[in-house]
Amino acid sequence: MRPKRGNVLVALAAVLLFSFSCFCISRLTQTSKPRDAPLPAASPEGPEAAPTPWPGGRLGRNGRPGSSPPPHPGAVPRAGPRSACRAAACRRLQPRNQLINCRNHILEFKEKMLRLKNKTERNRQELIKALSKIKYEMTQRKNMSVNLVEKKVNTLGKNETVSDTFEILKFFFPHLRKVGRIYPDVIFGKKRTGVSFALGISTVNRGNQSYLSQTLNSVVSRMSPSEEKDSVVIVSVADRNEDYLKYVVDMITKRFKRQLKSGSLEVISIPAFFYPNILPLTQSTEDLGKLESWRIKQVLDFCFLMLYAQPKAMYYLQLEDDIIAKKMYFTKIIDFVHSGTSNNWFYIEFSILGFIGKLFKSEDLTDFVRFFLMFYKDKPIDLLLGDIFQVKMCDPGETPEKCAERNKHIRIRYKPSLFQHVGIQSSFPGREQYSKDIYY
Repeated sequence: MRPKRGNVLVALAAVLLFSFSCFCISRLTQTSKPRDAPLPAASPEGPEAAPTPWPGGRLGRNGRPGSSPPPHPGAVPRAGPRSACRAAACRRLQPRNQLINCRNHILEFKEKMLRLKNKTERNRQELIKALSKIKYEMTQRKNMSVNLVEKKVNTLGKNETVSDTFEILKFFFPHLRKVGRIYPDVIFGKKRTGVSFALGISTVNRGNQSYLSQTLNSVVSRMSPSEEKDSVVIVSVADRNEDYLKYVVDMITKRFKRQLKSGSLEVISIPAFFYPNILPLTQSTEDLGKLESWRIKQVLDFCFLMLYAQPKAMYYLQLEDDIIAKKMYFTKIIDFVHSGTSNNWFYIEFSILGFIGKLFKSEDLTDFVRFFLMFYKDKPIDLLLGDIFQVKMCDPGETPEKCAERNKHIRIRYKPSLFQHVGIQSSFPGREQYSKDIYY
């Protein structure tokens, strides 16, 4: 639109210039017409009395030659023939000077219009370049999104292998036995494997409040480049609201583009068919049944994420979408794991709150998931984590004191805590929580 508008302005200026030139030429034509020269005054004595010029001077009153009488002291000298010619020449030159001035103004106006036209052309070229640059960046972003892995269950290639870690779900949920392959609906990332640490973050829609961006910024920005290369952060969208999935993908694409391109950050979406029918479609009220269903779903969300992360890394760190991490938290975790601590630990707690900051060996994740799925209807997942210790690590005839003593060596608690809970709006609609880690 701007180049067209500039062309219209140039055409309008040209029309005005032409009109102005015609007006100036017509005015000059009128002023340059020769005026009628005044006739010489008749002599009072008639033509016969006109004096005859004499070579030696002026004639007297009697017609004889004689010297000119001296001028009167107060008389004004009369203009001679030469002065009259100069005045007439000046009058003839005035229209020509006006025409020259007018032409100069017209040339100056033309030059200004030419500069304006050139400036408009430059602006048009700059606008075209800017639009081309925006188009190029949009194309690059689109290509980047295409290059990142985005797949659905039914679009996996024939020759593409899928991890069988999800097959254990069919043992606990009969409705999944009719499904050919169980896999996340959407995978957005490079599908990195073979790293030392996988960090799992399960996220759901919290209405008008979201802490996910703050959490991700805290987690990924406090890693060194070498630590980032040896880890992968997995964001699992456990919400059926497609608008929330789009929000998460757009937010991560804009703010964490580098991590997505490097493969250190992934986004997955849990398929809706995974959940059993006992779960309600919406959680809109805070009665006991809705709260119980919310807790059940939370256990299943963590189990799916743990199964997805299991083949990727040696260790798995469980986080939530409303926490912040301390500076150099990842360095401290690596140093603590690789320190003189015995490798017989069951899991390590880097936060005392709920399921936050729990580190597992990936080889043990399948056993944890099996236990959680056996009792997912009975207790929240953080309480089930304490129960599995009693079942697996305490002998039947052992005293509680002796079992508690062993607990200190295989269920390790790191102090001070490396993660703090910052969310107030709970993932359960209409509920607020203000729990804080006192050891942070």
